[in-house]
Amino acid sequence: MLDFPRWKVLMLWGVTILVALASLPSLCSVAGLTWPSALPSPMINLGLDLAGGSHILLEADPSQVRQQRLEAMDESVRNKLKTTDATIRISDISNNNGSLTFLVEDVTKVDAVREAILPLTSGAGLTGQRDWNIQVVDGNRFVLTPTQEGIDQAVSQAMDTAVEVVRKRIDGLGTKEPTILRQGAQRIVVQVPGLQDPQQLKALLGQTAKLEFKLVDQSALPSDLARGIAPVGSQIVPYADPKTGGAPIAVKRLGGIRGDELTNAQAGNNPQTNEPVVNITFNTEGGAKFAKLTTQNVGKPFAIILDGKVLSAPNINEPILGGSAQISGHFTAESAGQLAISLRSGALPVDLKVVEERTVGPDLGADSIRKGVIAMAVGTLALVVFIIATYGRLGVYACVALVMNMLMILGVMATIGATLTLPGIAGFVLTIGAAVDANVLINERIREERHRGRRVVAAVETGYKEASRAIFDANVTNVIAAVLMASFGTGPVKGFAVVLMIGIATSVYTSMWLTRMWVAQWLRRARPTDLHL
Repeated sequence: MLDFPRWKVLMLWGVTILVALASLPSLCSVAGLTWPSALPSPMINLGLDLAGGSHILLEADPSQVRQQRLEAMDESVRNKLKTTDATIRISDISNNNGSLTFLVEDVTKVDAVREAILPLTSGAGLTGQRDWNIQVVDGNRFVLTPTQEGIDQAVSQAMDTAVEVVRKRIDGLGTKEPTILRQGAQRIVVQVPGLQDPQQLKALLGQTAKLEFKLVDQSALPSDLARGIAPVGSQIVPYADPKTGGAPIAVKRLGGIRGDELTNAQAGNNPQTNEPVVNITFNTEGGAKFAKLTTQNVGKPFAIILDGKVLSAPNINEPILGGSAQISGHFTAESAGQLAISLRSGALPVDLKVVEERTVGPDLGADSIRKGVIAMAVGTLALVVFIIATYGRLGVYACVALVMNMLMILGVMATIGATLTLPGIAGFVLTIGAAVDANVLINERIREERHRGRRVVAAVETGYKEASRAIFDANVTNVIAAVLMASFGTGPVKGFAVVLMIGIATSVYTSMWLTRMWVAQWLRRARPTDLHL
């Protein structure tokens, strides 16, 4: 075990120095020094509690999910019956009062209608219930009601989608290591380190970005629209900016194109007016729909609707066949950029409102770093004095390994772009103690072997061999705990677990291989007769 060929020595030193060097850019940043720009600069990201930033708590409205399901089922039933049997006629369709109801005009078609719409429902997870109840009352009136199990499943799916959309939007801002996680059934916690002004974040996350292209119902009378009355099959939509758009208009409720068929959205400028606009590109299916819509309705107006408000309602002068379009709506350069980010990341499946917000100043984080560094320095100094006083030369090797272990932890974190939080600093300090503990086990085992009469080389070899079992067993249990915390924990708990896992790996490396290499080289060179433990 004490035989170290040259290739192994070079490999151990190479790995140690390379990983330790990766920590220098982060150390220079903390010390206020400038790292040469020509050199690689892996950096450790600081969490919200260290770097400061914005904390926002978002909440969804489950009733909106219920209404969305009713509207989607309304359209699905219409389309399904239209394609199943042209002789099936339904009327008196309503999706009010939490249920979808419609009347089958031909009583003999009731069974055919039931068979046609039954596949539109499905099981609600593992509850054993279906997501919709289908009832027939008065012989020919269908009542479709979403079950609570179906609503719960839809809300959960909507919140999972919302988390991913929020993550894409924040990534579009160029921020690093945001914390985005669900809290309870209908809340999302968003923490963005380094972002001191939450207004931009609130504006970005508060926008649902549900984009629709719908035909304007030209049969609607202005007098009816003023009283809030829309023609059958249409709905009234106001302008986003009434001063420039005018009075609300009526648009066809069904049909049209949704924004989820976009593949790209970029902010730009109109070459004729130089006004900020958003250029959008559809996928193949969306492009075909857009081409069909514009081809069949040349000369008619169509509305560009964002989050239930009309941005503009231009006329279709000619078919648009290229699968791309331009959205204008009196944007500023900043609002056009934010809309482009929102459209690229997708629409939120449910509106999110801010129920809590706070800004953490960087001064608090700087104070936490300073106190953490002081705690680390005091603890390390105390350990160095104790180890050297107790184990002499072997204690010196243990202390050098301790310093290398600290640098390697920082180096690994910088290389993988990990985030350091205040609990992570606690995990860092805990790892230092664990690293010393491994050397204590080894040195105490060597001391026992010397007391039993073994010679120096035999005692050292046996000490490392026997202590390694206890060290590996202890660290395996720590790794299991750290993996569980990292897998199921969130925020600070996960930060602590990540540092702990890295620290366990580097402490085993430095205590079991580096110190053994140094001790082996010293024994070969000095050939001592005693260790003075």
